[in-house]
Amino acid sequence: MSSIANIFWFIFAGLWMALGWIFVGIVWCITIVGIPIGTECFKFASFVAFPFGKTIEYGGGGVSFLMNVLWLVFGGLEMALGNLANGAVLCLTIIGIPLGLQCFKFAKLALMPFGARIVPSR
Repeated sequence: MSSIANIFWFIFAGLWMALGWIFVGIVWCITIVGIPIGTECFKFASFVAFPFGKTIEYGGGGVSFLMNVLWLVFGGLEMALGNLANGAVLCLTIIGIPLGLQCFKFAKLALMPFGARIVPSR
């Protein structure tokens, strides 16, 4: 079931969201200081492309908090708002509700990506 959901997700939202994460990752990787943030973006791009069957666990410490604040100022807020808008549009139809809920999950990820881990669903 998750493979069918991943195919629908990739067609209707996953491709565009993954391209957004890749673009932001490339922008961060332009500077040497931003490379750790860029690599996180690339990791989440692969997750955003095919999310069903996986979940996000949040954690981290002080360093993750500081990186999340930096991220929020320089790109995270825009990505979160884009995910919220995409989720709202997808939730207009009954078939799109599960896809819209995934967008809302990624809006939270776009606000706090550092300290988050991707794990298989149980």
